[in-house]
Amino acid sequence: MIESPRPLVQAFFDLDTCTFTYVLYVEDGGACAIIDSVLDFEPRASKTGTQSADAVIGFVRAHGLRVEWILETHAHADHLSAAPYLQTHLGGVVAIGAGIRVVQRAFQKVFHLPTELEPDASQFGRLFEPDEVFCIGRLRARAMHVPGHTPADVAYVIEADDGMPQLVFVGDTLFMPDVGSARCDFPGGSARSLYRSAQRILALPSATRLFMCHDYPPAGREPCAETTVAVQRSTNIHLREGIGEDQFVELRQRRDATLGMPALILPALQVNIRGGELPPMEANGVRYLKIPINGL
Repeated sequence: MIESPRPLVQAFFDLDTCTFTYVLYVEDGGACAIIDSVLDFEPRASKTGTQSADAVIGFVRAHGLRVEWILETHAHADHLSAAPYLQTHLGGVVAIGAGIRVVQRAFQKVFHLPTELEPDASQFGRLFEPDEVFCIGRLRARAMHVPGHTPADVAYVIEADDGMPQLVFVGDTLFMPDVGSARCDFPGGSARSLYRSAQRILALPSATRLFMCHDYPPAGREPCAETTVAVQRSTNIHLREGIGEDQFVELRQRRDATLGMPALILPALQVNIRGGELPPMEANGVRYLKIPINGL
């Protein structure tokens, strides 16, 4: 009997944005996927950098991996995606959930991009429909639609041959149990949808490994990438067993009302709804980001 391929995961943590990027693979020399990459950005100088992405490139090359996919769990509001840079150096298809069109339409209006941005998601190489199955080398993956934080969020479920999940990259649906859940007050966000999406993840087998997109550890704890369904069910401060939908919605909305906007939301969304591409160069050879006044 041939055993299911055992996935290997290498995590990279960007301290500035508290973001995890992952390389998912089975063996050296095989296929891999890169999930939720980071392009460094210094907002005071409006300057991009590639140190975070170059660390991923170094790992991929050191292990002789072949990049098949550069996956986004959603259009991030807290960091810029390095997907085009990685694709230039490593190849692979940039992919996201089909709900990205809804997010594009919303922020096309915020940034007034009537001609610069077609909200048809053509900026991405592949759009996943809800629960669409695809392969990463010998691994079988499923794009679980988990709206709530945004309408476009997906969690990437990596399944064994028997269809049971081995691990899940949850995006901004769940955080570590002592942090709870993601905010839902961006355009198209919904605390009620997030609760229901989280319940889909928490209905998976107890031993399922869950990989976070972010960690904001309380004092005294180091950043942590991984937990399990069982631990989330029993200890998540927002979503543990016994917390119902109405209670979660009230809690989430009350907390969201106290939160400021992410520091990089304006540059990040302009770039990420374009599949990570920077705005087009103008006649003077410079690219410009828009800053809408009171636009959010």
